[in-house]
Amino acid sequence: MTHYIGIAGTNAAHSTNRQLIAYMKQHFADQATIDIAEIGGWPLFMKNPGKKLPAQATALAKQIEEADGVIIATPEYDHAVPAVLSSALAWLSYGIDPLAGKPVMIVGASYGSLGTSRAQAQLRQILDSPEVRASVMPSSEFLVGHSLDAFDENGDLKDPQLVAPLDVLFKEFGVFGKITQELVGSLAAIKKQASSVNWVKD
Repeated sequence: MTHYIGIAGTNAAHSTNRQLIAYMKQHFADQATIDIAEIGGWPLFMKNPGKKLPAQATALAKQIEEADGVIIATPEYDHAVPAVLSSALAWLSYGIDPLAGKPVMIVGASYGSLGTSRAQAQLRQILDSPEVRASVMPSSEFLVGHSLDAFDENGDLKDPQLVAPLDVLFKEFGVFGKITQELVGSLAAIKKQASSVNWVKD
């Protein structure tokens, strides 16, 4: 069965983005397994001699390498991704390249009416950077607005008009992942480019 890593891009104890990933894990259980990864508690990214990585980054990098794809649920703070997510992605591209060429789907939930549209746009830019070089699924924005009221007591999305497009996007992500795998001939070059970035100079 297809295996994904779901990253809850938050360090909040109670997060509707974690709820969204948990819902996807349960809702799509017959199509894929989704292991939820937490990034709360990671040290803030800081360059260091020898490019030493925190154990959390090394462990998650291994999980990502072994997975068929990654799903990232991002909150939006001040029109941007949370600092904890940006920092984690920096660690995951600091002398390592687990996300290079890896299929990635972006989703997000927000208390406001606009969902996480601006944060998702910024996250796409980060994932497309020379250091990361992920294969982000195009035209796949999924937004949950007013997220405090979006889930029922069982953790399911209440609105069928939200569930229907998510079903379509998840199916398309499976197809996108298979297409991406067909590009394995260029994967070595992608990883080489990602790992060749000079982190010594700002």
